[in-house]
Amino acid sequence: MLEQPSTFGSKLREARLASGVKLVELARRIHYSKSQLSKVETGHQRPGAELARLCDAALGQRGALIALVPKTRRGEKSAVSSDHPLPSSWAPPGRRQVLGVGAGSLLAAATPASALPATALADSSLLDASAALFDQFRRLGQTAPPGAVLPALAEQTRTLRALAARSGPRTGRGLLTLCARYAEFAGWMAQEAGADTAALRWTEYAVELSAESDDASLASYALVRRGLVAYYRGDATDTIDLARGARANRLPYRVRGLAAQREAQGYALAGDRTACLHALDQARELLDRAETEQGTAGPVIGTTHLRDPVAMITGWCLLDLGQPRRAAQILDEEIERIPAKALRTQARYGARRALAHALTGEIDRACAHTRELLSTAHTVASATIAQDLRRLSRTLGRHPRNPAVRELAPLLTFALSPTALAL
Repeated sequence: MLEQPSTFGSKLREARLASGVKLVELARRIHYSKSQLSKVETGHQRPGAELARLCDAALGQRGALIALVPKTRRGEKSAVSSDHPLPSSWAPPGRRQVLGVGAGSLLAAATPASALPATALADSSLLDASAALFDQFRRLGQTAPPGAVLPALAEQTRTLRALAARSGPRTGRGLLTLCARYAEFAGWMAQEAGADTAALRWTEYAVELSAESDDASLASYALVRRGLVAYYRGDATDTIDLARGARANRLPYRVRGLAAQREAQGYALAGDRTACLHALDQARELLDRAETEQGTAGPVIGTTHLRDPVAMITGWCLLDLGQPRRAAQILDEEIERIPAKALRTQARYGARRALAHALTGEIDRACAHTRELLSTAHTVASATIAQDLRRLSRTLGRHPRNPAVRELAPLLTFALSPTALAL
């Protein structure tokens, strides 16, 4: 008998009996076999996080069962996170490192910053061109693997930092602010590459740049970004705490709204439905107010590819709350509204939709949706999307005799192989 799962199993049996639910009925509700649940209850099989979420929701335990799932032990390979090293040239500079302009800079065209005339450096057109280039990088990030985007982002932060040092106060501050946005985006691409440590280092660098340019908004949004790293590591407490740190009243409505969404994801991870839905209501209110808020300088913070981000995140959260049927209904509707060019966004929420349908027992439909997104997932090579695909693979693996599953299995296995996810 396994040691740790016996605690979960006994609590599961206790909650089930208290709710008046027979084992066969619970199995029917969550689409697991009766024999598998029996083994979990008796401590002969280790419960997975997915099973815990479904049982927790089905028995109304408000996160109590989720909290009992055995954590990854020291030395064991985590099922929710990986941290791959990146080439040193792609890493953010050290705190005291002297920054120069690299030969491959798209802005400086291989011209050292010291050689540029002061009049050119002070020209606001430089800032406009840099901002326009950032928009192009964001578009590229939707359609290319992170390894194709991150080196250029790293180079641009070095270039912009050097140009800011040579510019007048107004233009220099604007370039520093934009440089911080490049650094924040580089952190996102590093996370997509599966390099969490590098992602956090880039985010820290973005905070340093934000402090230099007196941009409190991006410095606070960095907490939201760090919260996403914590979320994908399966750490609900850190996700919530970091998001709360970006909820100060002095901050713009958009930053506070995005923080409320991240906080909701943390509550969903913990199985707290009431707190999750309350945070989503707050996010809705704040993001609606952001529509009338006076615009700030620089590109829009956060995603721009979701027509109704709160609705999409609601579907996302419901899946973590063990309510896949309702999650699938919302995700089905919202995914149709994602622009065709936003491949990374399509694959991210598409993987969640396929998983939601699989967890409701709609195996053929889940396989059909998975087929639709695999080529896109391969193109964008996302470590975070791969986490949901692994969850999907484990769920589909419980139906080995299903013809659609047998046909899809080798394609899904290849999509999750190191070769397919390489930078």
